[in-house]
Amino acid sequence: MLDAIAEIGTDPTAGVSRLAFTAAERQAHELVSGWLRELGLTVRQDAIGNTIAERPGTVPGAKAIGVGSHLDSVPHGGRFDGIVGVVGAVEMVRLLSVTRRQLQHTLRVVLFAGEEGARFGEPCIGSKAVVGAFAGRDLGRILDAQGVSLASALQDVGLDPVRISAARWDPREWAAFLELHVEQARLLESEGRQVGLVDVVSGSTRLRLTLHGRADHSGGTPMDVRADALVAAADVVVAAEGLATDPRHRGTRATVGRLDVYPNSITTIPGRVTLTVDVRDVDSDRQRAAAAEITQIAAHICQRRGVRLEAEVIADTSPAVLPMWLREITSAVCRELGIDARPITSGAGHDAQVVNQLVPAGMIFVPSREGLSHVPEEWTSASDIARGVEVLYHSVLRLDGFLTEMSAEIGSADS
Repeated sequence: MLDAIAEIGTDPTAGVSRLAFTAAERQAHELVSGWLRELGLTVRQDAIGNTIAERPGTVPGAKAIGVGSHLDSVPHGGRFDGIVGVVGAVEMVRLLSVTRRQLQHTLRVVLFAGEEGARFGEPCIGSKAVVGAFAGRDLGRILDAQGVSLASALQDVGLDPVRISAARWDPREWAAFLELHVEQARLLESEGRQVGLVDVVSGSTRLRLTLHGRADHSGGTPMDVRADALVAAADVVVAAEGLATDPRHRGTRATVGRLDVYPNSITTIPGRVTLTVDVRDVDSDRQRAAAAEITQIAAHICQRRGVRLEAEVIADTSPAVLPMWLREITSAVCRELGIDARPITSGAGHDAQVVNQLVPAGMIFVPSREGLSHVPEEWTSASDIARGVEVLYHSVLRLDGFLTEMSAEIGSADS
């Protein structure tokens, strides 16, 4: 299954480019939807392009348990990010079918659209829609590097941007959501641990900084009269790294991942540079303070170099503390299975982090070789994936029983 999904969007770098709201992402959704239908699930697409497949439980009216992850990738990314959670969810359903195991709660497999923020700068688009985070926002102002708006991209794949509010979940229908994912860091591998149970997911503030200098001839313009936007941008890049390594911001990560230079000519002084800064932290105050400080530093640099700064926050996602009671369930499962697990903090953002605003969410991590992710060299072994699926499967079974017991206790107390 994993290889079949990875073939969609394979690029010349040996990586995968299956960007949000493209034909390739839609093709992946259709492929996995077919597998889920073959397993007897009812499958639908919601207003933002998430795929939701349902396996009814035996108790009418019981809240649903959700599992799943995302199918899009970053440009030239790897074969495991998101896909492990999708394949894990499908395999879990297959195990339920093979063993003829019936859950008391409805099981919903969710394949999120647009989790990666690589295309639009806005991460977790599908999961943000289900929690109602786009209410009042103009999707025409969320742009990719080619100037295509999120609204236009949705229309290009047959979705109606006016209707995305219909994707919002009713929390009364959901009991919990579990996401299996690769770690995307090296802690599990370095400690020889088999599974990570996520306690906190880092938040992110993403900046778009545009530096307006003056384009001019590279040979005819003296060094002391230049307004070189790229030199100013280089200072900003170094300053962002310096801030994140300052002890005052211990735990903060700052990354400049994109630079667009105009006119991008070998014989012309750069007149305009647009760069992105991704600021992440598990502490929301520290996260936003660091982003604000980077913007202030950039303003000082531009003033000193005779360059005008245009700054914009293009996305802001808060850190999430995932509920301890869900982690206790997954931890108990690991103990019963003899799996060496540890609590772990996620530096990367995830759909479960956003879903947790509306529905209690948990995450199960499996090791990433050398911590590599968002690159073609990304790798997680088949045995580690199988172990993660085993934890997911038994966690859902245990959660199903736990929720039933809780409902019975509440009903008994009410009577």
